[in-house]
Amino acid sequence: MNRFRKYALAVIVASILVWMVPVKANAAPQDVPIPKVSVSVDNSSNPKDYVDNIKILIFLTILTLLPSFIIMMTSFTRIIVVFSFLKGAMGTQQSIPNQVLVGLALFLTIFIMTPVYNDINNKAFKPYMENKITQKQAIEEGSKPIREFMLKQTRQKDLKLFMEKANLGQEVTKDNVPLYVVIPAFTISELKTAFQIGFLLYIPFLIIDLVVASVLMSMGMFMLPPVMVSMPFKLLLFVMVDGWYLMVKSLIMSFS
Repeated sequence: MNRFRKYALAVIVASILVWMVPVKANAAPQDVPIPKVSVSVDNSSNPKDYVDNIKILIFLTILTLLPSFIIMMTSFTRIIVVFSFLKGAMGTQQSIPNQVLVGLALFLTIFIMTPVYNDINNKAFKPYMENKITQKQAIEEGSKPIREFMLKQTRQKDLKLFMEKANLGQEVTKDNVPLYVVIPAFTISELKTAFQIGFLLYIPFLIIDLVVASVLMSMGMFMLPPVMVSMPFKLLLFVMVDGWYLMVKSLIMSFS
C-alpha cells in the first residue's frame, strides 16, 4: 500500500513539473488577431448618412415591443385563453404541448389580422417609405385600422370606464380616442369574451365527468380516478363532433 502511494505521488509530481516547463518559442502557436471594435460619431454635412442607422435602431426598438403588440392589440389573447380552457376542460394537461397551442394561436392571429395589416401597409407604411407623407401622418393613418378593429371588439362599458378615468371629455369620439385608452378596454373585453367561450366549452365535458363519477360510485370503485375513465370519452366526443374545426371556426367568426 505504501509502495502504491509513493508511485501515485511520483506521477502527480511529474505531471506538475511537465506543466511548469516553459514551452519552446518555435512550438508556441501564433497569436490570433483580435478585431478592433470601436464606435465613433464623425461629422457629416449630409443627414442622410445616418438614415440607415436610425432605421436599424427603430427596427430593433419595435422588435422589443412586438410581443406586447401581438398579445394586447390583436386577437391572440382571446384565442390562447380559449385554448387554455379547452386544455383544462378535457384534462389533457400533458397531452397537448403548449408550444403547439401557442403556434396555432399565432398563425390564427396572423390569419385574422391580415386585412388590418394590409390596410396599415397600404395607407401608412408604403406612403411613408416613398416620402409621400410625414412620420406623424403615417402614425395617424397606421393607428386607424388597428383602432377600428379593437373598438369593434370592445364593449361600450369597458371603453366608457377608461375614458371617464382618463378625463378625456365629450369631444373625444371613437375616431380620435387615444390608443392608451383603447388597448386596456379591448383587453378586458377580450378576456370576458374568452371566459364566456370557455364556460360553454366546459359544460359538455363537465357532464361526462359527472356521469362517469356517478357510475364509478355506484359500482363501488372509489379508488379509481374518474378522470382516467372520462378522458377517453371526452376525446371520443371531441373527435366525433369535429371539435377543432368547430372551435376554430367559431373563433374566426367571432371577429367578423
